[in-house]
Amino acid sequence: MTISAGTFIRLTLLVLIGVVLQLAVVSQLMFFDSNADLAPLIVLSVGLLAGPVAGSITGFAAGFVVDMSLVQTVGLSSLLLTGVGYLAGRYRELRDASNSLVPPVGAALATLAFSAAFSVTQFLLGVESSVSPLLIRDFLVEALLNTLLAIPVFAVVRAILRPSLVEPNRPRRRSPLSGVRITTSS
Repeated sequence: MTISAGTFIRLTLLVLIGVVLQLAVVSQLMFFDSNADLAPLIVLSVGLLAGPVAGSITGFAAGFVVDMSLVQTVGLSSLLLTGVGYLAGRYRELRDASNSLVPPVGAALATLAFSAAFSVTQFLLGVESSVSPLLIRDFLVEALLNTLLAIPVFAVVRAILRPSLVEPNRPRRRSPLSGVRITTSS
């Protein structure tokens, strides 16, 4: 994916609207005293659809906007979401990311990794916060909620980025004799 002016505008609007939706709507919906987090889902979706460069850029921008809007340690979410976007993009390059189970499983893993790394880093930086065994329950509930939201978020991100994608995310089939991937053109 080449990052043109139109792609840059789409990604910027995606990040800004995602953060506003997170702060205004999603953070108000509680389930077992936890809520979903749209930032890792958006970054994961961009990485899976557009590759590691676009995923990393989106992760950095989303993390920076989240940190600035929540007045928390600036750069921490940017660092962690950059890693999420890069790893999702690398997965797209190395494996077949067209399977319909990739977004939900990726969302669960990305959410668990992001939440755990964020909490550990905040603790190591000396930020005053409560640490209890309930934190593990919150991680698991948040991962479950993000897993349920992964398919709709992935579909919305794909619809927004569709004009910018070079290669659409379509299923590939393998040759029965050699196991080599055969791409079908439409």
